[in-house]
Amino acid sequence: HVQLVESGGGSVQAGGSLRLSCSGSGYTYSTYCMGWFRQAPGKEREGLVSVDSDGATTYADSVKGRFTASRDDAKNILYLQINTLKPEDTAKYTCAARRGRCNGLDTLFAVVGQGTQVTVS
Repeated sequence: HVQLVESGGGSVQAGGSLRLSCSGSGYTYSTYCMGWFRQAPGKEREGLVSVDSDGATTYADSVKGRFTASRDDAKNILYLQINTLKPEDTAKYTCAARRGRCNGLDTLFAVVGQGTQVTVS
């Protein structure tokens, strides 16, 4: 049973940083494409980044330069480092997984976590 659990969210002031984590279990983590999404109240879900099994990343233009995704396959953890946080980054951040290679931000993810809330004031 594939399971993803996010952590690391919270309330921060604008200009601060956060590192979100996504812990995976129930599958061979290293062979999966991973990704991060976010959804703010009243807005559509926004794909932020995909991270392929070889570590290759594809970022949405809206987050390039401030967001950095990485994966630690030994620990089955996907990270999202967010710097210079802005109020418009306020959203629920969710990680996702699918077996095999990524297709950039068009990847159809099969499994998603419950999300972690980030609030920037």
